[in-house]
Amino acid sequence: MSTQAHTPEQRRQRRRKLLKTISLVLAALLVLLGCLMVWGYKNRVSIFHWIRGEIVVNRAEYPIVGIDVSSHNGDIDFDKVKADGYSFVIIKASEGLEHHDSRFATNYDNARKSGLKVGAYHFFRKDTDGLNQAKNFLETIGWRKLDLPLVVDVEDWSNAKNVEDERTQKNLDAMLDNLRSRGHKVMVYTNGDGYKKYIKDGQININLWLCAFKQPDKLKHIPHQLQQYSHWGRVKGIWGDVDLNVFNGSQEQWDKWLQDLTPQQFDIPVDSTLINDNEEYIIHDEL
Repeated sequence: MSTQAHTPEQRRQRRRKLLKTISLVLAALLVLLGCLMVWGYKNRVSIFHWIRGEIVVNRAEYPIVGIDVSSHNGDIDFDKVKADGYSFVIIKASEGLEHHDSRFATNYDNARKSGLKVGAYHFFRKDTDGLNQAKNFLETIGWRKLDLPLVVDVEDWSNAKNVEDERTQKNLDAMLDNLRSRGHKVMVYTNGDGYKKYIKDGQININLWLCAFKQPDKLKHIPHQLQQYSHWGRVKGIWGDVDLNVFNGSQEQWDKWLQDLTPQQFDIPVDSTLINDNEEYIIHDEL
């Protein structure tokens, strides 16, 4: 049986049909991807939930949930956050010796007006004098009333490298002691690595906020008040991903914890004596 060779024009037509088919398939995939992204935003589901598996907190057992935010979360409608069922927000105030979060004051004002319980945190620089970090934190907070303890965020992610644990511990203890000396209750935020290095055998009876991407029931062996269980939450009033947190207890325990927190006092001067110990975390949540 004989076959007839395709003419150049026929080959060009076949190539055009093939390119058209490929273009249509790619266009359909882009539309599908766009629909998935819109659906994900409306239903507050991030792609990271599919990769890691979304943690759904049992609200009957753990009714108090909250968020933590900084300038990178942009403009936030805290009224919508509260209406979405969240009880508290912890706002970034400062970092290291001099940095002030550019949206701290705005976030504080708007969160307070919404009726959320409000806290503030300081990103701790491991290689930097703890007393002066305390001074920066308190100067940033100023006169503002807070409902939660002052939080010191201690982690290796985006922090100085090759800093000895002993040096970090010395600076951290100096900062916490200084905040306590002014009448504040304090809390440390950290993950599994930080807990083992700086908290487990050192700080006694400290308020603890743990980063661990697991169900709250799996952290019962570690005394703590708050757990950050996701970096990829979707909350009404916030564009994009936001950190999700849960209080380790009931509504009654939450109310008692808040009542037990000592009112802030700002009349004790900050000791800004240098420790003279200057030099310049991927998250691991194995607990």
